[in-house]
Amino acid sequence: MESIRRQNPQAALMSLEAAASSARGGFACLFSTADEYESALIAERRAQGRYAQTRGHWPIALFLGCALVVAGTVLLFA
Repeated sequence: MESIRRQNPQAALMSLEAAASSARGGFACLFSTADEYESALIAERRAQGRYAQTRGHWPIALFLGCALVVAGTVLLFA
């Protein structure tokens, strides 16, 4: 600290800026906001195929099940 006090203010400021810059370099992040991070994460996961659009036969089975329940109810009360 003594060496910084003996320097002129401009040199001290440049020294502090250099120290801050090197400290930030150790903790550098590619993303400036959480939204950028989340969108990059989702894009990477989509590229890996984690969000595949495989619905299978569940929607059809649920529709047929509901249709049978409605038909059974109509026939029961008719």
